[in-house]
Amino acid sequence: MRKIILTCIVIGCYMASYALNVVCAGNGKCKQLTYNGDTLLLFEKEPELTTKPSVGNVEWYQLPDTINPIQSSSSYLDYSLGLRHGEGYMIKKGDIRDVFWVFDYEELRPAISQIEAELSCKNTVLTLVGDVPEMRYTRLNGQLVTYPRMCRVEYTDAMWSENAWVDSTAIEEVDFATTITVGASPVATDFAISDGLAQQLGLSVDTLYSPEYQPVALKAHPQTITTTRGQNGEYTNEVDRPFSPDDVLNMSAPLEVLFKSNGLNAEYYEWHIYKGSERLLSRKDAEHRYTFMDKGSYRAVVLVSNDYCQLDSVEFTISISESMLVVPNVFTPNGDGANDEFRVAYRSLKEFHCWVYNRWGHLVFHTTNPDKGWDGNIGGRPAAEGAYFYVIRALGTDADENAKYTIKPVYTNKLKKQDESLIGVYQLSGSINLLRGGI
Repeated sequence: MRKIILTCIVIGCYMASYALNVVCAGNGKCKQLTYNGDTLLLFEKEPELTTKPSVGNVEWYQLPDTINPIQSSSSYLDYSLGLRHGEGYMIKKGDIRDVFWVFDYEELRPAISQIEAELSCKNTVLTLVGDVPEMRYTRLNGQLVTYPRMCRVEYTDAMWSENAWVDSTAIEEVDFATTITVGASPVATDFAISDGLAQQLGLSVDTLYSPEYQPVALKAHPQTITTTRGQNGEYTNEVDRPFSPDDVLNMSAPLEVLFKSNGLNAEYYEWHIYKGSERLLSRKDAEHRYTFMDKGSYRAVVLVSNDYCQLDSVEFTISISESMLVVPNVFTPNGDGANDEFRVAYRSLKEFHCWVYNRWGHLVFHTTNPDKGWDGNIGGRPAAEGAYFYVIRALGTDADENAKYTIKPVYTNKLKKQDESLIGVYQLSGSINLLRGGI
């Protein structure tokens, strides 16, 4: 076993300041490590060691013997001790003592001839063919301690960035042993292993590489992309309009959503859409579109797999708002940009008709588009101020598929009784005041 030559300079100082302070003075590198309160000195090659100056008698012991010193001095002295790898030593001055253990990196250098990898869906098991020496020492109480050797493992992984998968470098710090477990990658990669002790010493050591392996694991980044209506920030009379592709919850119908699985190293896809416990559809495409019409809460579930692995299902929740229709009683088409058109406020409508009449019963405006409003003009000319009359018939997406319009007395009677057959059915009429001076 190699020996480490220790050169120690002891110079007089006050007792109260006596403590071990390791300084490398030779050509080799060294590192002081602390583990569970123990001081470990890791040397590269035959370093020189200097301690803090001291006065008085200083005694050196080789553990476990704490009675018979192997060296002592009472004045300035420059001397050498043959220290052995893995052995413990104690420096004692009166009632004050310092204990440390010495390690030679050459005795700890890994001797690996090959790296083999066993890939699975969740992780990769690396088997090192060779030896990774343990860093072990014995405490004063006889307890055998193993310092946890670590290594750095690098491999190619994939990350989702700006709507695409890109290669990335995965780095894991793990226990250095002949069997190492790291994550699974969905792309072809080799595995590079470097020794943590060498890194702590600041040594340039050879990195160990495995062959390149083809992946079995897979990844997916499921997305929902909503079809928008209009531009964000513009004036709209549709409540809960989907302005952003990320809008999915509590939206006004119809709501068209593109479902994308974005699988990597995936071969098979299953999309299921549920309303409550009822499955509305199943599709085996990487992506698909679906338009939600009816009020309620929906679940979209995706399964992604290949011949080896299947990802846990990913679930999205989509909520469709109940219908709504509110009619104003005044508008001011004076060009000031505020309330210039007669528009209803609405949500989740599947059918809409609006007629506006003047006081003599002549039709001045008609539309089947709830987004379209009357600008207060007739034949391209400003209409006179005063009262106009509207009639609106509309069906919400939450209306029964067999729902029909009825005559006004029947509708009014059912409305008073809160008849459920009127859910989503709107038969409205009334007056709207056109004022050009504003309000």
